[in-house]
Amino acid sequence: MDVHAALIQPFVEFSFMRRALVACLALGVGSGPVGVLLVLRRMSLVGDALSHAVLPGAAIGFMIAGLSLVVMSLGGLIAGLVVAILSGLVARVTPQREDASFAAFYLISLALGVLIVSTHGSNVDLMHVLFGTILAVDDASLLLVVSIATLTLFTLAVVGRALIVECFDPGFLRAVGGPGTVVHFVFLTLVVMNLVAGFHALGTLMAVGLMMLPAAVARFWAGEVATLAATSSGIAFASGYAGLLLSYHADLPSGPAIILVAGGVYIVSVVAGPRGSLWARFMPRRHLEA
Repeated sequence: MDVHAALIQPFVEFSFMRRALVACLALGVGSGPVGVLLVLRRMSLVGDALSHAVLPGAAIGFMIAGLSLVVMSLGGLIAGLVVAILSGLVARVTPQREDASFAAFYLISLALGVLIVSTHGSNVDLMHVLFGTILAVDDASLLLVVSIATLTLFTLAVVGRALIVECFDPGFLRAVGGPGTVVHFVFLTLVVMNLVAGFHALGTLMAVGLMMLPAAVARFWAGEVATLAATSSGIAFASGYAGLLLSYHADLPSGPAIILVAGGVYIVSVVAGPRGSLWARFMPRRHLEA
């Protein structure tokens, strides 16, 4: 098999492969920086919790209007924001930590969403909601994903400095009168929006995959925040491209193939990345002697 037929021909020949590839690019551009900020803020598992939190809203949208892009997206966005707000309120008015409250609400949301889809749809509908079908992304879904990525980049350009300060020194931001609470809520909104975008392509169970795995990989290859964000976006897109090719040639489900490729890159990075990997720790380079 020649290189062109293996790496390019599927995207030239099939429009659904091109749409899926563009969706991966948009998801990487939007989710990459958001995932990096989640890692820096030690909120990686919060992203996973919110990815499940959108399920009941999407399920209610499905119950009302079937597989309607607009209704399911709006329902998922509302459900995710409700969980984020309630978790934050519980963490602020009770002794419970925010990660514990997120875990509690996400489990409730996941069970409720599965219950709604199971009782008002078929097993096929449940599989679609949970695992997504990136090869079935249509023009409307693609427009939604691209719009969310664009809005994410614009918002990060406006509040990015405050977000970075809050990552490393939230006490300083409060001391200088910075809008810490507002910035935190804006950030959680961006997380939910990007998870809603990923939901249509990868389903609720794996939407967080292209957000968190590339961000975790980037820590082994870059150090500056801007470089981390660019690296994460690049890895997300490369994983999407390689995963789509793997699913095409090996006749595998596309969503899991994309996430497994990203997972493979993570394992390689843990072992051999230039920054903080096992290789860098146990096989340090010798310093030049004068």
